[in-house]
Amino acid sequence: MDDLIKLTALQAVEKLKAGEVSPLELIDASEKRIQETDGAVNAIPIRCFDRARDHAKRLMAETPEDPKSYLYGLPIAIKDLTAVEGVRFTMGSPIFADQIAAHSDAMVKRLEAHGAIVVGKANTPEFGAGAQTFNEVLGTTTNPWDTTKTPGGSSGGSAAALAAGQVWLAQGSDLGGSLRIPASFTGVVGLRPSPGRCAHGPAALPFGLNSVEGPMGRTVADVALMLDMMVGEDPIDPISLPTPGYSYLDKLSEPCQFGRVAYSPDLGLNPIDSEVAEICEKAARSFQDIAAGVDEDCFDFEGNHDVFQILRAAQFAAAHGPKLETHRDQLKPDVIWNIEAGLKLTANEIGWAHREQGKLFHRAADFFTQYDLLLTPTVMVPPFDHEIRSLSEVNGVKFDNYIAWLAQTYLITNTTCPAISIPCGMTKSGLPVGLQIVGPAHREDLVLQAAHMFEQKHGLQHMVPVDPRP
Repeated sequence: MDDLIKLTALQAVEKLKAGEVSPLELIDASEKRIQETDGAVNAIPIRCFDRARDHAKRLMAETPEDPKSYLYGLPIAIKDLTAVEGVRFTMGSPIFADQIAAHSDAMVKRLEAHGAIVVGKANTPEFGAGAQTFNEVLGTTTNPWDTTKTPGGSSGGSAAALAAGQVWLAQGSDLGGSLRIPASFTGVVGLRPSPGRCAHGPAALPFGLNSVEGPMGRTVADVALMLDMMVGEDPIDPISLPTPGYSYLDKLSEPCQFGRVAYSPDLGLNPIDSEVAEICEKAARSFQDIAAGVDEDCFDFEGNHDVFQILRAAQFAAAHGPKLETHRDQLKPDVIWNIEAGLKLTANEIGWAHREQGKLFHRAADFFTQYDLLLTPTVMVPPFDHEIRSLSEVNGVKFDNYIAWLAQTYLITNTTCPAISIPCGMTKSGLPVGLQIVGPAHREDLVLQAAHMFEQKHGLQHMVPVDPRP
């Protein structure tokens, strides 16, 4: 494995800043690694190295004092649900198999303005539907730890690319767990920020609170670095939040002592694989060393399976409903099911879901006056066979739809609280397990600090990158 690929994003940026390596050298290293590994994992099926090299040459011609160049030419991947000007933009759908983006999303523009260089688009399921990354256009993405297993989804391409060492940072998005689940399954770090923290657009549904964009990396510091490059208001995004006035990366080096921390193995509602539960409980108990104490506790999520399903279905109907009339034969069954479920909803059902989500938000806010953090397993299960479209049951509990097994993350989505998944151990068969750390609304800094302290204590940031394993 190339020594450059083994660098963390932070280390690579330091070398770029010092002139010890050039953006073109990192692009070459990324391209070589993708060529070596993507036949096994299919993480970045859309590549734009000519565009990347042109961008690198423009950056290299700028003066070192240019305030835009905070990443100094670091190659990154963008999920194929997000537009990059001049690059193929399929969203994993046969409907858009040959589409070329006419413009870049505001988030991509911000990252590029801060010195990031896009080298490719990471694979995703059709319209991000489901936490198993496959589609009819670009195929199936596999897990570098075991290429018979899924990396999760829908940001599975981003996570697999990071774990295989193809890029140093990757962007993802998260509705029901699409950043956090693949981070857990591949042994990387994925942060779901608060709604509006990372501006994006133009979006067809710009006022939605449940879908967010966020950073993914191999270490917590890398994720904090990328978050610094993504935050800030943008007039194209009506819910975008102002820059917090401090660096998330700098926050990691500040002394921090936590008050009481809560741990819930199942959020009071969910079946959990016994090995996952054991690994995550051991990880949670280790927070005794950095907190005033760890209690098994949680706020009440009762009714929130239905809340999420209703709000998700309504969103799918709003975003994709017209496609049923024009392209039904090109939509996968899960997308059709989700759209039709949304179209069947009544105003009373949608109103109830919004009221219940509001109640949950206030319960969570009250909970975080007593506890600094909530810890829980990121996913119910370890990575499973990539040929399985979705799990139909866990521990004898049967599911009646393709997203029910995502409940550990989608219940947290309903709170709008920031949450991160970090590696916390390995199964006996050698597959990563993630711990989900949830903080109060808008406190990404707290979540990142806790994750960083845990990471430093346990040293699991050195697990990746790995060569794909059959």
